[in-house]
Amino acid sequence: MKRVLNNAIQMKNGIHLKRVGQVTMPTDWGEFDMLAYAKTESEQMPHIVMAHPEMDVHKPVMVRIHSECITGDLFHSQRCDCGPQLHEAMKRVFEAKGALLYLRQEGRGIGIINKIKAYNQQDRGHDTVEANLVLGFEADQRDYGIAIQILDDIGISDIRLLTNNPLKLSAIEKSHINIIERIPLIISPNKNNIKYLKTKQDSMGHLFKING
Repeated sequence: MKRVLNNAIQMKNGIHLKRVGQVTMPTDWGEFDMLAYAKTESEQMPHIVMAHPEMDVHKPVMVRIHSECITGDLFHSQRCDCGPQLHEAMKRVFEAKGALLYLRQEGRGIGIINKIKAYNQQDRGHDTVEANLVLGFEADQRDYGIAIQILDDIGISDIRLLTNNPLKLSAIEKSHINIIERIPLIISPNKNNIKYLKTKQDSMGHLFKING
């Protein structure tokens, strides 16, 4: 994979990102190359790539595009399936010598403060889609153009995408990145996230089947 820093890449909105840092990072799943992408080197919340050091960009690469979820990823909230998805993806990406893109798009793009407010709405009876709409947001405000630009910088053109999300599939399919295969990422529900998962399935069309 490429190891040159500071390659400028351009977003759809004209913002230029740079690969501003790279380091070898040992983890519970194995050793990764950790890459940081941001507008400037002083930015404190860059997008992160965790790539297997032996990743071969000339072959289809297993890729997971994971949006930040501080409540699930860091604090192991049971309101969602994000933390378990992240951990399972890290394991599978390492085994497949692939890459995980960690995009700083908390709360489907509305940020942590508004996400907390959305949780308040859910506690009043709204589902996860309704809660965003009540607050004046779209159900999902994420921009997967970020991922496309980062994949370009790394040199990945053919991917085996680890996802259940049809919006993510659609965004990539509209780009020049080739999806060779979609790989499901199914996490068993718990009593606290069953409604959330049902909403993802029924209202957002996520590609899994939750009974009940």
